[in-house]
Amino acid sequence: MHPLLTKMGTVTMVWLALGMAASALGPLQLKATEPVETDKGKVLGIPTADGKVVAFKGIPYAAPPVGDLRWAPPQPAVKWKKILMARQFGYHCVQTGGYPDMVFHDPGESEDCLTLNVWAPAGAKLGSLPVMVWVYGGGFTTGGTSENRQDGEFLAHRGVVVVSMNYRLGIFGFMAHPELTAEQHGASGNYGLMDQTAALAWVRMNIAGFGGDPANVTIFGESAGSISVSGLMASPLAQGLFAKAIGESGGAFPSQGTRPTSREDAEKETTRWADRVFGTSRLFYLRTLKVEELMRAAMAKTTPPPPRFGPDIDGRFLPDSPSDLYAGGRQAHVPLLAGWNADEQRGQVLNARPRLTAASFAAQAQVEFHEDAAKFLAVYPGKTDEEALRSAGDYAGDKFIAYSTWAWIEAHTKTGGAPVYRYFFELATAGDGVHSTSAGAFHSDDIEYVFGTLESRPGAGIRPEDKRLSEEMGEYWTNFAKTGDPNGPGLPKWPVYSSAGKWQVMHLDATSQAWPDALRERYLFLDGEWGRDAR
Repeated sequence: MHPLLTKMGTVTMVWLALGMAASALGPLQLKATEPVETDKGKVLGIPTADGKVVAFKGIPYAAPPVGDLRWAPPQPAVKWKKILMARQFGYHCVQTGGYPDMVFHDPGESEDCLTLNVWAPAGAKLGSLPVMVWVYGGGFTTGGTSENRQDGEFLAHRGVVVVSMNYRLGIFGFMAHPELTAEQHGASGNYGLMDQTAALAWVRMNIAGFGGDPANVTIFGESAGSISVSGLMASPLAQGLFAKAIGESGGAFPSQGTRPTSREDAEKETTRWADRVFGTSRLFYLRTLKVEELMRAAMAKTTPPPPRFGPDIDGRFLPDSPSDLYAGGRQAHVPLLAGWNADEQRGQVLNARPRLTAASFAAQAQVEFHEDAAKFLAVYPGKTDEEALRSAGDYAGDKFIAYSTWAWIEAHTKTGGAPVYRYFFELATAGDGVHSTSAGAFHSDDIEYVFGTLESRPGAGIRPEDKRLSEEMGEYWTNFAKTGDPNGPGLPKWPVYSSAGKWQVMHLDATSQAWPDALRERYLFLDGEWGRDAR
């Protein structure tokens, strides 16, 4: 395992050394035409079109996780002697499926994928600027850093250094196995999450040379990336590697009364599946299989289906469930900005057939909530077909991801000892070539607004309100990274989320404004139904 992940004392020593080095650097600046020294060798980036930002792409932050390192914690990258021309994204990690709005611009997919990218303002004083480390989404089964919508230039123009990393996915990133547990001192699984932690350790070690302040790092992510952020906050392996956190649609808190997957259950699933598919579950055999063989088996439509290959309570990255870790105040006590979108799953409900009616919605409530069906219909009203369709869309989004995000925010508000800012993204889409206008503010809709990459959407019609909201969100996000407070000149006031402030939520829309949470009773109802069982 990477030494920065095993000894927090080492991390502290590195932090102090970097602090002293940064103070000694004085007026030294990042220059677009000169390489940057990292702990493994020199890297040379390329200036963006306006020359104000330097982009470094495809920097290895860990050794290729192949051979005996398949299903192992990330190991240190090998040093290189020549200058690394960091001008092309690295391979995206091997993955199952994908989404129509995910378009990669890299050489392809590979097991050898543990690289990261840096966008840094040219001329930045070394060690001086806030750092934002992005974690992409994709359900822990797909995703990559090379999408145009996740380009860091827009944010870097606002005086921050932006970093994004590839991390292992699916069966390669999250397989638990009893032989791995024995090999790795009582824990297995969550390799993708440990990759993220290794990237943060790389940032702590190297980012000063790119102009970033290693003591002022904000982690931010969307969907599975947001779930990862909540997990990084809970993990003892990541403690001290960041100072602030932003979550966009997702928290590592279960919904619908489900419990987090234990390592033991994940191990049993893996061995049963491998024995059925390959005739053996022996680890040495699984490590000899070609990528294509593993992927074909992991994607097969069988009964029973292949394991989920997602995060588990592995005993190392997560020593306990996130719910329990947060309840005990064992998470990182850092400022948090988090929220979700108004229409996370509305498109799926609108497109479902047969079309939902008030009667069918009431029947569904009875099946799911039994004697509490009337309470459900009080917070998700459905007296008419139109009202029922709207409430069904709300409920689908809450089941999918909004409730888990709310539960995370609430938990950190209670025990995190730091300010929390909550948002609700509401600006309905104008259509983007993949989503129709009826999709509203759909899941992942916020990414291009944060990154200022609205032009990357195929066939997108960009309205004045889109540009205005993107500018606002870019300012809010970078202000928060700089100071732990999203507020700044010319922006609508964003109050802290707290009972004393009547649970104020920032509504991000054509005209953004904050007001007390109007949906609190809805989530308190769901928490009463799901939260206690899940914990």
